[in-house]
Amino acid sequence: MRVLLVEDDDRVADALVPALTRRGLAVRRLASGAGVLEAVADVEVVLLDLGLPDVDGIVLCRQIRAASDVAVIVVSARGEVDDRILGLRAGADDYLVKPYDVDELVARVQAVRRRKAPAATGAGGSASIGGVRIDFDRHEVTVDGEPVALSRKEFHVFGLIVGAGGAVCSREHILAEVWGRSGAAENRTLDVHVANLRTKLGRMDLVQTVRGVGYRLADKPERSE
Repeated sequence: MRVLLVEDDDRVADALVPALTRRGLAVRRLASGAGVLEAVADVEVVLLDLGLPDVDGIVLCRQIRAASDVAVIVVSARGEVDDRILGLRAGADDYLVKPYDVDELVARVQAVRRRKAPAATGAGGSASIGGVRIDFDRHEVTVDGEPVALSRKEFHVFGLIVGAGGAVCSREHILAEVWGRSGAAENRTLDVHVANLRTKLGRMDLVQTVRGVGYRLADKPERSE
């Protein structure tokens, strides 16, 4: 798997690159934001430090997400809940706080890479509701014919809710499928992703909250193969 490490600290990079290489990853390292947007086309996962010398990491994360659907994991010493939410809102697929265990980092890299596949939603074909269309095979969402840029996890969450066909999709199911765990941080992150979905789709009532249970669509979607 090809990984881009964006890390300005030479000591961190000098220890991490060989550790990841020993675990079977092909790692390219950049010490600043320069060249990142060009490099993402050749990798599958970006490990992004936020404290870069030439650009704010959150700004760079937004730029990466605007340019590519590559998986992004923020790896930062900024560990407050607000920092993690800010990173996820900027388009990161995951957020890991320093210091961390390398094997956990590798597991998260493998997890976000697995979730890149459109089939991860467990659905095929397409579905439409209220001018919103999701194409599971092409991994695309459009609103009134215009494409909407969703992060990989936002697409996965929306796909699971749509795949429920108007029935309630439980929080536990979404958390298990998308994050693989259901701690307090993941529950908070799910709320952030659903809020992002509503805003990006411009349909605030399309995804309804069933308090204490999960989410469902406002109406049953029309399916096509």
